[in-house]
Amino acid sequence: MNSTTLKAALIAVFAGFFMMGCEDNHAEDAGERIDEAVTDVQNSVEDACENVKEGVNAEETNC
Repeated sequence: MNSTTLKAALIAVFAGFFMMGCEDNHAEDAGERIDEAVTDVQNSVEDACENVKEGVNAEETNC
C-alpha cells in the first residue's frame, strides 16, 4: 500500500465516522471509532513494513 492510498483511506475513514457522529449527535463515539480505525491502519502499515524487511533479510526488522 503506497502512501497516497493510505492517506486516501484515512481521509475516507475519518470523513465517514465524522459524518456518522454528526448525524447521530454522538461525536464522542465517532471520535473513538476514528481513533480505533487510525490505530488499526497504523498497525497494518507497521506489520507490512516488518514483513517486507523480513522478506529481504534486513538486519533490523522493526519499523
